[in-house]
Amino acid sequence: MISKKTISFFGVLGMTVGGAVPMLFGDYNSFDAWAVLGGFVGGILGIVLGVWVGKRFGD
Repeated sequence: MISKKTISFFGVLGMTVGGAVPMLFGDYNSFDAWAVLGGFVGGILGIVLGVWVGKRFGD
């Protein structure tokens, strides 16, 4: 069974990284549309990665 902690951890990590990626390109406004979109996409990818890790390594 996949742990909720694993999925939550990777979701939060993905949102954080996705929201910070626009800063690498010079956009330092945290509430800009690109930061919100990056956080959303990063969160989705983080959840997918968390499910994969949970299935692969079997918490």
